[in-house]
Formats: sequence, C-alpha cells, structure tokens
Amino acid sequence: MIRRKILVTGGAGFIGGNFVQFMVNKYPQYDIYNLDLLTYAGDLTKHRDIEDKENYHFVKADIADRDTIISLFEKEKFDYVVHFAAESHVDRSITDPEIFVRTNVMGTQVLLDAAKQIGIAKFVHVSTDEVYGQLDFDPSSFFTEETPLQPNSPYSASKASSDLIVRAYHETYGLPINITRCSNNYGPYHFPEKLIPLTISRVLNDQKIPVYGDGKNIRDWLHVFDHCAAIDLVLHEGISGEVYNVGGHNERTNLEVVQTIIQTLGKSEELIEFVTDRLGHDKRYAIDPTKLEQLGWKPTYTFETGIAQTIQWYLENKEWWESIISGEYQDYFEMQYSLN
Repeated sequence: MIRRKILVTGGAGFIGGNFVQFMVNKYPQYDIYNLDLLTYAGDLTKHRDIEDKENYHFVKADIADRDTIISLFEKEKFDYVVHFAAESHVDRSITDPEIFVRTNVMGTQVLLDAAKQIGIAKFVHVSTDEVYGQLDFDPSSFFTEETPLQPNSPYSASKASSDLIVRAYHETYGLPINITRCSNNYGPYHFPEKLIPLTISRVLNDQKIPVYGDGKNIRDWLHVFDHCAAIDLVLHEGISGEVYNVGGHNERTNLEVVQTIIQTLGKSEELIEFVTDRLGHDKRYAIDPTKLEQLGWKPTYTFETGIAQTIQWYLENKEWWESIISGEYQDYFEMQYSLN
C-alpha cells in the first residue's frame, strides 16, 4: 500500500472542504493535510466527521506567508498539492481587488516555489471558467481548453494570472502540474453569499432575493461532488502540463435557478427583487468537458437531482448557515445589494 502525503490548500472552504472529505474517506492510505487561513469563508465545523481520523491533519497558515510555507514543505515532504485556496467572490473583488492579487497570485507563487524546492510529484491548480471571459447566448458555443484567457473581473484576472504562473513553472522548471477550470459549483457547505445558498436561505426566511439586472445571465452548474471526482482523476491520471475543463452541462439563467428554488420550497416569486447589475457582469459561461471525459470522467448529477439534494441539505443543516449569515456578513450583504 502506497502511503502518500497530499496537501490541500483552502480545505476549510466550499469546494476544497468537500474535496478534503472526499479524499480522507476514499483514500485511508493517504495522509490529507488541510491548510487554510480560516478567513470569513473558512469553516472547520464541516470536518467534524473526519477530524479524528488518523489520515486527516489541519494546518492553519497563510499561503502568501513564504517562510511558513517553505518550512512546512521542507518538514512534511508532500507528494501532491491540490491548490484551492483563493479569494473567490466576484463582488468582493470589485470592492477590494488588492487582497485577490495577494492571495490568488502571490500565494500561488509561494506554493509553487515550495513545491519546486522539494521536488513534488504533482501540483494541481484549481481554477475557474471565468478566466475565459464571457460567451454570447449562442447555445452551440463553449469554452474549451484552447479558448484565450480574457478575464473581465478583478477576481477572474487574479485567477488567470495564477494559471499563467503555474504554467510557467511547468515550462521553465519542469514542475509537474495540471490546471483544472470548472463551471459554477453548488452543493453542501456553499457559503451563503453565493447565488444558490443565498436564495435558499432568504426564501426560507421569506426575505427578498436580489437578482442582478434582468436575471438572464447564464451559468453552467456543476455539483461539487462531481467536481471532487474530476480533480481526483486529474491528480492521478492527468497528463503533466495539461489543462482540463470541468463542466456539468447544466446551463441555466440566474433567474431560472432562483425560480426553481422558490418553486421547490413552495414560496412566491414575489420574493424576487431585481437590483442594479454587477459591474462587468459576464453574459454566459459554458464548458466543453470532452477532454476530461476522454480521461474517464462523467458528471453524475443533473441539475434537477443536484438542486433537490442541495435544498434538502440546507433544510437539514440550518444551524450551519444561520450562524454564518448573522453579524458581520449581514452588514456586508446590506452594503452589497442595498436591499431594505
């Protein structure tokens, strides 16, 4: 049995947290190290079921703290890194771009230096389809791995920059890497500022649901469990230096997503309130995941099955999200959407 050490950065966040649980449970022979700074979106309560397992380890650290990261890598000699840690909310990046550059760009570069120094076996950088910019509403057009990078928000620009740095470390230093670019994720433990959990929590509290512009912006939705399986496959089978797009083939307008949640919970669409559109709001994202499917991956969730499961999870885990949407987060929400 091969014993490997895998560092997962951002493992207290939404996607990274689900991936940590996935890996700890699937690979008892792997030691999974969860590194997270525990900022506003970081939460360790999601790991209560695994925190006592022998193959789970938590490290609180800032990925941009070079001395700490280099020391950690030299001590633990990780075999793999799966890099999720990032500031990820577009609205926050419009308000305060600087922290996105520090974490997403400088933090990634620090991790790459540490990985290069110890001769890591694979560095998987988890990115986003937003680095490609936007598509028009032609349903036959899709992002592929060859689509030029044309980010439109400070968030996506910071992710595109980190993608290019990861690629450069492969081309210049021969570091074994993969880059994955996913469509919009949803599922358990999604932070309540994002569209689906925001809508669920506000519908359950009979509060107005802010929808940007006319609600016709389109996103391709990917269940987080399908995303975890995809990253696992890329980690073990991905060809070094390659990019893999991860998409769910579940395109919906933002308004359709909100309406589905309202209907499922038996509430009125009068809760919908259209608000001033986001600056630089991309029209449409849609991914062609053929390359990854040829590697052996297929999504298992349709949007219908995934959204039903997600709504049920939020119904059964009210304590988790209710504690988050109080206090400081509520102040941010009121400032961002200007709702009464």
